[in-house]
Amino acid sequence: MVDQQTRCGFVAILGAPNAGKSTLVNALVGSKVTIVSPKVQTTRMRVIGIAMVDLPDGSRAQVVLVDTPGIFGTTRRRLERAMVAAAWQGADDADLVALVVDAERGIGPETEAILERLGGQQARRLLVLNKIDLLPREKLLALASELNARLSFDRTFMVSALRLDGVHDVLVALGAALPAGPFLYPEDQAADLPLRLLAAEVTREQVFLQLHQELPYEAAVETDKWEERGDGSVRVEQTIHVQREGQRAIVLGKGGSRIKQIGARARHELSTMVDKPVHLFLHVKVSERWADDPAHYRSLGLAYDA
Repeated sequence: MVDQQTRCGFVAILGAPNAGKSTLVNALVGSKVTIVSPKVQTTRMRVIGIAMVDLPDGSRAQVVLVDTPGIFGTTRRRLERAMVAAAWQGADDADLVALVVDAERGIGPETEAILERLGGQQARRLLVLNKIDLLPREKLLALASELNARLSFDRTFMVSALRLDGVHDVLVALGAALPAGPFLYPEDQAADLPLRLLAAEVTREQVFLQLHQELPYEAAVETDKWEERGDGSVRVEQTIHVQREGQRAIVLGKGGSRIKQIGARARHELSTMVDKPVHLFLHVKVSERWADDPAHYRSLGLAYDA
């Protein structure tokens, strides 16, 4: 028999670029599992975050959150097509879909396209209006009404993921809507992402946070080596891939100052996440055609021919 005291299932978090999907996932999980930056299209792969919640009926739910790349209208480049395909695959495989909309920006062309395609999805849908602290209540209500007129949602939530306002209500609703069943992950596990990929994402976040006005989002980070050392520390070697020599100079900074700062912040965050000392060594490489390398797409779990 299925244990009625536990619920478990997958929830795809969909939305336009920079709607706040990753911030919401981190808030729901209660710890950082996916990177966040002002850069559009920061999330490239499907990242699994795992949240536990006690429900009002006395049962307990494990909500497996799939943070997907942002879906945007015109996809000219291969990487963009692959990310959008990954996002829709996440929706196809999920028990529930949560559409996150930036309340301040409203219904843009990307959200329009998502609404149109979601109409053909079988999964139940919830609407999450994010960044509500930036709009007056009457405008929020009008936006919620318009979105529900376009497409029916089981429930609508208004949150500020950054401030954690309304986030717990979303988590309870997600947990209650999932099917009864055993947990898929240990209760103390917050994410399902290999450490090598996690480390690369942490460094890529720092690259974007520190250089987002100077460097195109095509920059990539790969973990070349993850070595557990006898003293309990970890040695991590990574390559930051850029597409032109001028971008390499930007990442390095004068006298190597910028790469040192990126490394220091990434090392600190990684040490906190894995709870052990991390020795991080960064190299910057000009890889003009990395965005056309099938191996790189496989490492991210993306389809090269999407």
